[in-house]
Amino acid sequence: MYYAYVLISDIDGRFYTGFSEDVYKRLEQHNAGLVSSTNKRRPLSLVYFEASLNISNAVHREKYLKSTYGKRYIRTRIKNFLEIG
Repeated sequence: MYYAYVLISDIDGRFYTGFSEDVYKRLEQHNAGLVSSTNKRRPLSLVYFEASLNISNAVHREKYLKSTYGKRYIRTRIKNFLEIG
């Protein structure tokens, strides 16, 4: 399985979107400072992920989730989480 995922920074409240074969291991890497694009925005929380059977579908979903419409979709999907946090 491959996953498109969305993290939110506890520092600035901004999203980070990516894809991985192991979303929980990738989250650990982000929070350990091993990913340069999120190093200064730690800690990060996993707020959304989708499973795909192949890498091309996961990459396609990642690209969509990074778009304006995709960001709007994510905000709608996790609205309750954002209001609590």
